Amino acid sequence: MQFRVALLFGAFILLCSLGVAQETTGVTIRAPHTSAISGKEMYLAYCATCHGKEGKGDGPVASALKVPPADLTTLAKRNKGKFPSGYVINTITGPVGAPAHGSKEMPVWGPIFKNMEHQHESEVRLRVANLTEYIKSLQEK
Repeated sequence: MQFRVALLFGAFILLCSLGVAQETTGVTIRAPHTSAISGKEMYLAYCATCHGKEGKGDGPVASALKVPPADLTTLAKRNKGKFPSGYVINTITGPVGAPAHGSKEMPVWGPIFKNMEHQHESEVRLRVANLTEYIKSLQEK
């Protein structure tokens, strides 16, 4: 009887230690601080990893994503030649249900920018506007 109790106790300890060993911890990665004035600097720091330096959707981590990043150079072309500034702004800040954004494959930058700028809404708007203008500059000619 004591052997069974000892065996059960040992199995319990083993299972508990396995549970602890497999427990995952959340990792918080902070976005690097960039100049709110430089759309290019923000793009390279926050977007190029997935969308690529040229905006073609071919960044170094693109192949690892479930939803491929959009080719940002064709936004105007796909919208009858007009760059969709409002759509881009909403995609960056969060309200648009883009597949990559909605599934959290891509961070929604609005809250991150708010955090960076200590809730200063004017700085957040400046960041989003300048990032949007830089993406506009990447459009195919």
